Amino acid sequence: MHLQLNLDTQLDVIQQRTSSYFLQGAHPVSALPYDRLVIGRRAPNDLVSITGAGFGLLALIVAMERGFIDGGEALNRLDRMLETLEKTQRFHGAFSHFINGTDGSCVRFTRIDDGADLVETTFLLQGLLSMQQYLADRSGTEAARRRIDDLVTGVNWRWFARDEHEALYWHWSPRHGWKIDQRISGWNEALLTYVLAAGAQDHAIEGCTYHEGFARSGGMRNGGTFYDQTLPLGPDFGGPLFFAYYSFCGLDPRGLQDEYARYDDQNVTHARIHYAYACDNPQGYSSYGPGCWGLTACHSSSGYAVASPTNDTGIIAPSAAISSLPYLPEEVLQSLHFYRYYQGGRLWGPYGFVDSFCPHTGWAARTCLAVDQGPIICMIENFRSGLLWELFMSAPQVRRGLKALGFSSPHLE
Repeated sequence: MHLQLNLDTQLDVIQQRTSSYFLQGAHPVSALPYDRLVIGRRAPNDLVSITGAGFGLLALIVAMERGFIDGGEALNRLDRMLETLEKTQRFHGAFSHFINGTDGSCVRFTRIDDGADLVETTFLLQGLLSMQQYLADRSGTEAARRRIDDLVTGVNWRWFARDEHEALYWHWSPRHGWKIDQRISGWNEALLTYVLAAGAQDHAIEGCTYHEGFARSGGMRNGGTFYDQTLPLGPDFGGPLFFAYYSFCGLDPRGLQDEYARYDDQNVTHARIHYAYACDNPQGYSSYGPGCWGLTACHSSSGYAVASPTNDTGIIAPSAAISSLPYLPEEVLQSLHFYRYYQGGRLWGPYGFVDSFCPHTGWAARTCLAVDQGPIICMIENFRSGLLWELFMSAPQVRRGLKALGFSSPHLE
């Protein structure tokens, strides 16, 4: 009991401190989270990532539930967030990768990526749908729930399947059309895109679009063995760890399965491979081991980078291991202690853990990223209470989508 109390206190502290990124550190006009913050400095611009906004909504739920924020203040923040999202330019209902946090205007990601980003939109909808379910039994929130519904149902998923309906496509621009020409194919972080697209109230895709497009008619299977772990899906060694938690902040992987995999097995195996890789430490990096493991997309000394066991430059993001808490609790708890006290608390700041560090060279980021801070709060909460899983899996769109694609889950029984 004493150990459990200590653990609960520790997780409370981490969630509350990390929620500061989305509360005290949020944009003063829209209350949406900045894409990134540098500790000790003002935000350098008004940039908000749409995925970060989705995690911001999930973080707001946890903050309300845990008493980190007063309910009235939280609903006021939600009103400002929705107001900005409502006036944001959308493209067949989908949002762009980045928006301006002051006025909601689209900010191009690259020269030709200046329109819709369907996967980023998916993670925003994950937050919106979870919030809608959280407010379902709260009086006085009917208007907010209707506003959320308008944003969710506005996405024309079928448009992004183009004419052949063999896959969904990631990007579309009114200036450049389908020039990026990127299919959303797995295995990666985008399973949820197909679930929401299949369960949409309007403009839903057909099941074949998932099976041929994302699952690639079974081509996303792996079946290889890495560190004595048989990996059901994805690239060798599993790829970056965000594959295991971006879609699964809301989707409950426990007992979730289709003809390609059981998804709790997939995610646990993925995390175990990362843990075993760090313990093996084939490149001989300093500090890799039971307390220091997990490779994902994060800030590096040379900019944003996507790390994995097959692309390892020695940059560790605390979010990678911490967001794996529901999968490998004992291993993650070792990491919490390591990160918290590394070099006298160097990784611990006003917004929780810094985004990343390189123990081999001694470099540590001074930044935090919304897309990394968010999963820390969400996956800790799912480990503790399953709250976000329960909310999201209760949404009608999610239930319809899973059934349409042939999934089974205890939530569907």
